[in-house]
Amino acid sequence: MTNANTSVDDETTWGIELTPEHPLDRMADLAALAEDEGFDVAFASSHYFNRDPFVALSQMADATDSIRLGPGIVNPYETHPVKLASQTATVDEISDGRGVFGVGAGDRSTLANLGVEHERPLRRVLETFDVARDLWAGETVTHEGTFTARDASLNLDEREIPVYVGAQGPHMLRMSAKHADGVLINAAHPDDLEWAAGQLEKGLDDRSSDRGEFEALAFASVSVAADEDAAREAARPPVAFIVGGAAEPVLERHDIDRDAASAVGEAVERGDLQEAFGQVTPAMIDAFCIAGTTETVAERFDAALEHVDGLVVGSPLGPNLEDAIERASDAIERVDRSPSS
Repeated sequence: MTNANTSVDDETTWGIELTPEHPLDRMADLAALAEDEGFDVAFASSHYFNRDPFVALSQMADATDSIRLGPGIVNPYETHPVKLASQTATVDEISDGRGVFGVGAGDRSTLANLGVEHERPLRRVLETFDVARDLWAGETVTHEGTFTARDASLNLDEREIPVYVGAQGPHMLRMSAKHADGVLINAAHPDDLEWAAGQLEKGLDDRSSDRGEFEALAFASVSVAADEDAAREAARPPVAFIVGGAAEPVLERHDIDRDAASAVGEAVERGDLQEAFGQVTPAMIDAFCIAGTTETVAERFDAALEHVDGLVVGSPLGPNLEDAIERASDAIERVDRSPSS
């Protein structure tokens, strides 16, 4: 791992998000393709309506040899934090030490659909990976905080698993820089990433020297295809969900009309997804997704890397997943790797 805001070079981390909306044998094949195409880490996203990410990761581990693997991103509300530590340690074990832990606060509206309270998210996330680290170190843990664990331990060998915090707001970004091994910034646009880098610097100022190096990755929605229009059309669903949950300062940063964003969010909340997708504007796609041909995407990757150490190619990837993985890899190869001045 590297320090935040390093120049683009061969140490740049390239990740990919694979969503378990597909049968698990296809998830395994996609992970193997990503490994062949040179990606460093594959995250299996976690949504209750899709297949279980940890089961998917077990299949992905069997199909690969070197790519790092982990949930991206699980939240410590739907599942008890001690259970998440056990599941992640199991992935690390079956992959011969390739596990990573992507953890975040989760989506408030999705959790509300399950009747789950989204209380004290920053503290909950921090306590979750603090306890996980103790458990992975072989300790027996008693914890009273945002959750309770009494005399908890894991029946696995000791492990060291890097923790990446999914973050977007200022407090979660600063906390991740102070305490975690890395951050997954929920953003695709250079303006958002530049702002996030400033928040991370504040956290790094308070980081203990014994924490080791820290890595900032943009967890960016990406859609790449041979045809620009097809790539942008495929971007509508994830952009709709991003816009629906975007904070006012983010909308203002991109000059997105508040009423237009509200219309998208309201359609998402009432389950009228086609209406929501149709309300997505070109400006929204430009702000919240890296979408276009291989050449366009390469230029956007290069711009993003002015502010982060690497990038996770996130959902939807593109209208054709296998083609998109290959095109994203091609875009990566086109990124200017010369040191910045």
